[in-house]
Amino acid sequence: MHVRTLTGGLAAVCLVPLVLTGGQAAAAPHSAHAAAAARVLTYDAGGSAEFRGAVDRGAAIWNESVDAVELRPVASGQRANIRVLADNGWPRALPTTLGNGTVYIGREAVNEGYDTVRISAHELGHILGLPDRKPGPCSSLMSGSSAGTACTNPYPNSAEKSAVEGNFGGALAGRAPAVRDRVIVD
Repeated sequence: MHVRTLTGGLAAVCLVPLVLTGGQAAAAPHSAHAAAAARVLTYDAGGSAEFRGAVDRGAAIWNESVDAVELRPVASGQRANIRVLADNGWPRALPTTLGNGTVYIGREAVNEGYDTVRISAHELGHILGLPDRKPGPCSSLMSGSSAGTACTNPYPNSAEKSAVEGNFGGALAGRAPAVRDRVIVD
């Protein structure tokens, strides 16, 4: 996660001028952002069949892209925030509340040539509070199918990352997280 890896380096950079000028280092108060831990959401991809690898990669992409939330596979015997299932329909997400819901990785889109990792990351984006942005370019993950089958970009753009950071870092961003109660069919 970005904040945790950057915090140590930032502390070292701040101490160098103190050492060079003979100043004394004092413990700095933790900022709210640095002290905030990522909200952990668990997902159950047990029903995702042949798309299990794509689901895991889609979750990893979100983990690489944002700091305020972390997607982890659910532990055995625990209830997941997100259920991921494979079916023969079109991919879709059914969010219940922010960070919770069901994702369907539909074979219909895969059979038409859409990339499975992009589908997975896109549908997880809905669970993280992002709406579709159609029509849209391939550089926008939430443009979904409107970018065409040649688009394999599974990464959120800066606006999409910022929106998720705001949704899950609501107190840090000065606003409450959004709640989504709708079916999103792509």
